Amino acid sequence: MKTPAFSLDTILSILRYIALDMSQSEKKLNLSEWLAWMEQCHPSEIELGLDRIKQVAEKLAIDFTGSTVVTVAGTNGKGSTVSYISNIYLKAGYSVGSFTSPHFIEYNERVRLNGVNASDELLCRAFEKIDKARGQIPLTYFEFGTLAALVIFSETKPDLVLLEVGLGGRLDAVNIIDADISVVTTVALDHTDWLGDDRDVIGYEKAGIFRSGKPAICGDLDPPYTVAEHAENIGAQLLQAGNSFSFSEAGNHWHWSGKTAQGQSANIDNIPMPQLPLQNASTALQVCQFIDLDVSEEQLRDGVGTASLTGRMQQIEQDGIQYWLDVAHNPEAAELLQKRVAELSGSKILVLGMLADKDCQQVIQLLEPVFDQIYLVSLNVPRGQTSEQLQAMFTDQAKVQSVASVATVIDSIKNNHNAAENVIIAGSFYTVADALTALTEGP
Repeated sequence: MKTPAFSLDTILSILRYIALDMSQSEKKLNLSEWLAWMEQCHPSEIELGLDRIKQVAEKLAIDFTGSTVVTVAGTNGKGSTVSYISNIYLKAGYSVGSFTSPHFIEYNERVRLNGVNASDELLCRAFEKIDKARGQIPLTYFEFGTLAALVIFSETKPDLVLLEVGLGGRLDAVNIIDADISVVTTVALDHTDWLGDDRDVIGYEKAGIFRSGKPAICGDLDPPYTVAEHAENIGAQLLQAGNSFSFSEAGNHWHWSGKTAQGQSANIDNIPMPQLPLQNASTALQVCQFIDLDVSEEQLRDGVGTASLTGRMQQIEQDGIQYWLDVAHNPEAAELLQKRVAELSGSKILVLGMLADKDCQQVIQLLEPVFDQIYLVSLNVPRGQTSEQLQAMFTDQAKVQSVASVATVIDSIKNNHNAAENVIIAGSFYTVADALTALTEGP
């Protein structure tokens, strides 16, 4: 996720609009100007709660009639679950809208229609409508973005709408929409300043997206009791991984079993092994049983087997070197990355940059043993951790080195083709975004 870099002209343009106190109808900004303006529209980066955004949404008359809506929450696995479901239904010929966050390079990545990023023009028109509707109601950057996605999907009316929760669930902006199907992928400690440092409390917050009488699918194999308790209290139809649905591996393929919307047993055999986490593929297949859009078993297999996602074990090969990009910014994600890396043959280099509010110590304890050499970078963004702070957490200082940037490491490896066979870049969306930029700029 790139921190926006705004030109002097852009900054002056925003200041001019503020200074002149122009009416909303007179704002004619480009996308960069809108994003800069949105960042200063609310005094806080995050303000959980639904009252303000509900008021604006009502004025916008957002209507999802004709679309099936799936909301996905969870500590890890949200992006890959959305990717699986989207890929399945796109391959089956349906129209799909998806809202995810954060982005890596361009803001447009957050809103996608039929697998394509929303255009600047589409986003700017949505922002104009939101700004006009909100009056004096302050909205956070994320709330503006959520409403923009909802406006776009309300107008374009795709067959399937996939909404990824940004933070928590119960009080997240996405939760103003009553989803037809709600999903909690995993529950772990993360964003503890906002959600609490107790897994039971976090489970309740994430289960807050469940709706009475609607399917609520939980992909966590050992969820806190609050997930099932909340589902029962509101009368949601809970389907739990390991109970209602499960999977088993068989060589290069796997088998899934679960429940249909009518409560009957469902089985799919001979599914190709996916690039993304298998548990999330299993969760996605259970979700598909409740989406009222016909797909064949072959389309399910193909959609799962070919799904991919930027920054999740994303593989880029250059000059015989395999680069693996994985955001892996908390212990649960780091544990999965550790297992993947242990299966790789050849030398392994880690490039790591993290935010200070993550459990850096635990992530490092998981990753340090499986790498031959480790390069640490400082993240010069709000909440960024310095490389020196990270280095102090390592046990084997001999294989750890602080460097200026992700690009510095990549340039060094490019100039010395024997330096490594596998380079894993991880720890944050910011770290992976820097890697994507460096790897796509050419030699």
